[in-house]
Amino acid sequence: MTCQAMLKTRQPAMPAPGRPRRARRDAASGTVSAASGTVSSDVPAAPAMPGVPWWGMVSAAVAPVLLISGWTFAAGLQRGTYDAVADTVSALAAEGAADRWVMTLAFLLAGAFEVVTGLSLRPAAAAGRLILMAGGVAGLLVAASPEPAGGGGSVRHMSVAAAALVALAAWPAAARRRGPSVPWGLRPAVSAGASAVLLAVLLWFGAELLTSGGQAGLAERLLGGLQTLWPVLVILSCRLSRPGTQPPGRGHPRLTDGAGAN
Repeated sequence: MTCQAMLKTRQPAMPAPGRPRRARRDAASGTVSAASGTVSSDVPAAPAMPGVPWWGMVSAAVAPVLLISGWTFAAGLQRGTYDAVADTVSALAAEGAADRWVMTLAFLLAGAFEVVTGLSLRPAAAAGRLILMAGGVAGLLVAASPEPAGGGGSVRHMSVAAAALVALAAWPAAARRRGPSVPWGLRPAVSAGASAVLLAVLLWFGAELLTSGGQAGLAERLLGGLQTLWPVLVILSCRLSRPGTQPPGRGHPRLTDGAGAN
């Protein structure tokens, strides 16, 4: 009787039939073991991607409206011969232009709203958001650096204008994200394609300025319209997509069979 009692005491307890053993975490290997193909409920799902607040959508939508309506209204106020196809937008805010405050205000507000848009684009990569906001700040400096009367340009105006245009063309590629829940506007291929198109139009505008091709105004208006409309499309893709959570175990310690974990 004594030997039988000792054997019963030393025999390990067996799990009940049909009841899966609880998943356990191996502290040494960093894995989670599950004996019967089940996963413990304490393994969390991957966090969802942050969304864009409503005020970000408003700021992104207002910027192109202000810029396009600003250069359209300001062009109609000019008393001399102003050609929207050949003459630049900056000429509307130059010293000596009729009602130059209209285009100056449009530059100021559009730049400020680009900064707000960059702050709201939480799903985008930090580098892209910073470049977008830097482009908005450069737009503010464009308004504060008008061209001199009679044309001819100025180094300060050309410098800040070039910085703004390059930043607003480059930020989509820097804002790209990877992952299954990334909105289409921030996917690598789409972001790279957007920057490629914007840089191509920017090169066209630069070539028109250097060669006096007669279409500098058209190229600049196309470039400005595309650069202010792209943030709208990106935010729409962020707000219309439904960022889901990844299944448990994905992006977390891998799952192994309980027999292999021992």
